[in-house]
Amino acid sequence: MIIGPYATPLLIVLALLMISILMAVIRIILGPTAPDRVVGLDTINTIIISSMVLFGAATREIIYIDVAIVYALLSYISTLFIAKYLQGGEL
Repeated sequence: MIIGPYATPLLIVLALLMISILMAVIRIILGPTAPDRVVGLDTINTIIISSMVLFGAATREIIYIDVAIVYALLSYISTLFIAKYLQGGEL
C-alpha cells in the first residue's frame, strides 16, 4: 500500500497513463492500416511496462520490475513476429 507523499503524484501519473492507453486503443480501432494497429498495440505494451516499473518503484517491490522486464521481452518478440507476418514472410 502506498501511503505518504508519493500517493497523489502516483495516482496522477497512472491516470495520465490510462488516458494514453485510451488514445492508443482509438488508434488500434481507427487505424487505416495494419502497421498503424501494430504501433498502437506496441504503444499500449510500452505504457503497461512503464506503469509496472512506476508501481514497483512506488511500492519498493522489486517483483514488479522483474515482471516488467519479462513482459518487455515478450512484447518485443511478439512485435517481431507480427512485423515478419505483415511483411509477407512465413512464421
